[in-house]
Amino acid sequence: MTRAVERRSPGEDPLTDLHAFIAGLPKAELHVHHVGSASPRIVATLAARHPDTKVPTDPEALADYFTFTDFAHFIEVYLSVVDLIRTPEDVRLLTFEAARDLARQNVRYAELTITPFSSTHRGIDERAFLAAIEDARKAAESEFGTVLRWCFDVPGEAGLAAAEETLRLAVTDGLRPEGLVSFGLGGPEIGVPRPQFKPFFDQAIAAGLHSVPHAGETTGPQTIWDALRELRAERIGHGTSATQDPALLAHLAEHRIPLEVCPTSNIATRAVPDLDEHPIKEMVAAGVLVTVNSDDPPMFGTDLNTEYAIAARLLDLDAPGVAALARNAVEASFLDPAGKARIAAEIETYTSAWQAGRIA
Repeated sequence: MTRAVERRSPGEDPLTDLHAFIAGLPKAELHVHHVGSASPRIVATLAARHPDTKVPTDPEALADYFTFTDFAHFIEVYLSVVDLIRTPEDVRLLTFEAARDLARQNVRYAELTITPFSSTHRGIDERAFLAAIEDARKAAESEFGTVLRWCFDVPGEAGLAAAEETLRLAVTDGLRPEGLVSFGLGGPEIGVPRPQFKPFFDQAIAAGLHSVPHAGETTGPQTIWDALRELRAERIGHGTSATQDPALLAHLAEHRIPLEVCPTSNIATRAVPDLDEHPIKEMVAAGVLVTVNSDDPPMFGTDLNTEYAIAARLLDLDAPGVAALARNAVEASFLDPAGKARIAAEIETYTSAWQAGRIA
């Protein structure tokens, strides 16, 4: 059920009105990282559990800690938070609280990008890790109504050994978790060419998983082409540089290959110099199926509602336009048809009620 939000009186600030609409809008999120979803409260709790870390234990101090000079610095800080996840109890806490934060924003469905190699490589038993995320997933759906699914992500900087290990966890009977729907590739793009991961993606696809690599976040359009041709990508994580290649934009639009766009993330990691220069406008103008996402929200001082508000400003959208963005995410998701229809109907009902002034 959609939570009640305050409806502004006619004539009041339309921007405030739109923010209220976004807050109550049923949504899906397709590009949000597991560890990157840890709120300052949870990061501080984990840092206090493991005091041999440089991560601050004061939630307010984390704002400065999460100020990045470039993408390489972001990866360094991100991995320091990954290092706080040391026990199955840590994994379960992180996962359940991420779901709580999503539910607060009326996110009905989310595909969390999880990098199991980062935790198992640090000593967490693989079966305990998988059991922890599944237990949290089921508990979150029962308590909050938010449906979680997993994308198992290869940390590209860790090389082919990490890809082999991630694939094993993703396709082996008795290990593969019930909530797993896709296979991804993240981490730095520079110096990590996509074609080398083709054999692993081929096997994941053969096992019924969807292909969702990051590409074109900090490199040019060729990385996106490689993800499409070599990794058979069904969605592209970020795809920021796609607008540099008109033929690529046309290909994405023609084949309805969605882009998982994360505006604030791109600014925080210096992938894009300024929000007003973000290429989302060109993507939409080219007819590309664009979805809006938060990536690593607490690290970037954002959340999904904020990203929708940013997209609304950049694209000059009203409430029905924002609702269309929300429907894009549902369409691009790997949710079953009945689930897609249910959330799409919720979006339509909520939007109609908002326009009629029935939301109170």
